[in-house]
Amino acid sequence: QVRLVESGGDSVQAGGSLRLSCKASGLAFSAYEMTLAWYRQAPGKGRELIADISPITGRSSYTDSVKGRFTISRDNVRSTLYLQMNNLRPEDTAVYYCHVRATRSYWGQGTQVTVSS
Repeated sequence: QVRLVESGGDSVQAGGSLRLSCKASGLAFSAYEMTLAWYRQAPGKGRELIADISPITGRSSYTDSVKGRFTISRDNVRSTLYLQMNNLRPEDTAVYYCHVRATRSYWGQGTQVTVSS
């Protein structure tokens, strides 16, 4: 059974940094091709893809609003996905979810990030 558990969410002031982690169990990142991603959902809005990465090639992509501030990475040995978030803004406030798209789709439970001005 695949399980994704996020951690690292917190309340910070604008300009601060956070590092989110997503530990996967029951799934090996390098076993076959898959896409690892971070989404976020702000209050009253839909879920938004903000970054994704291939665990095999390491190739990543970002939505424009986080480019240059956020970095997605993974540790295949620990089956852990990360999101380093720098220069946080109030508009980054959201619940952040990790997602794995393999032969099936898996979601974590989410972790709250709150950025105050």
